[in-house]
Amino acid sequence: MTVDSLLVRQAGVVSRDQALRAGLAPDAIDHLVRRRRWTSLHPQVYLAAGHRHGDEAAVRAAVLWGGPDAVLCGRAAAWWHGMVDRPPTAVRVTVPHRRPRGRPTVDVRRRALHPEDVTTVRGLRVTAEALTVLETAVDLGDGFLDHALQRSTRFPAVHAAHVRNPGSARAGQLLAAAADRSAPVAADLLLRLLHASGTRGWRPATGARVACPDAHVALEVDGWAWHGDPGAAERRRGALVADGWTVLRYAWHDLVERPEAVLAEIAAVSRRPPAAELT
Repeated sequence: MTVDSLLVRQAGVVSRDQALRAGLAPDAIDHLVRRRRWTSLHPQVYLAAGHRHGDEAAVRAAVLWGGPDAVLCGRAAAWWHGMVDRPPTAVRVTVPHRRPRGRPTVDVRRRALHPEDVTTVRGLRVTAEALTVLETAVDLGDGFLDHALQRSTRFPAVHAAHVRNPGSARAGQLLAAAADRSAPVAADLLLRLLHASGTRGWRPATGARVACPDAHVALEVDGWAWHGDPGAAERRRGALVADGWTVLRYAWHDLVERPEAVLAEIAAVSRRPPAAELT
């Protein structure tokens, strides 16, 4: 790849090592720096004239300075994944243990990451989505974690990332609290979907359930971190069925990935004669 191609691909940022491998001689690089055609952002990392020193350039420069094994992480990784609107002032990178100290705008973390926790996005090594969500939640709190879990990130993946990267008590606390909230949040989402579709007669019921007494239909909802007692759930379901109820069960991903199909199934089953109240 030519230097010009690198500059286009990397928001005007290039490392000395990249420039050398692209065919520039050391003297040519030094000449560009002396003529201020290239401005040093970090040792041996440059921004070419004509390119803005914006957020993308700052993030790419930090990772390039960290070396070929550096991985973007934390809130900066969340920004790179499109999870937050702005990166932090200090870009955090994870590097192998034997690397230089951080710089004013680069926060260095020395750790070996599991291969499952590293991915490449737009040519940059970055923590994978699950670990990024977990680490950013430590900074931004449970609101960020819940928002991510309600969109595309799966709780088991985040939990697995925590197991691979122990050491943060705060991360474990956030995950435990999120697990406790997940079923009520899922039931609330299902109620909102039903009301938005114009369906009437549904109300919250005991546990993570939604009920339509007039139709004698109960909906059981598993949250993003369902970990209840299967035996207890089966007993509750059996009691309802014995009392003449129809019980449908949905997982969190059903509600977020195929809500139209869920609503259609509920509508079809709900067309029944009136029956007794749910207790």
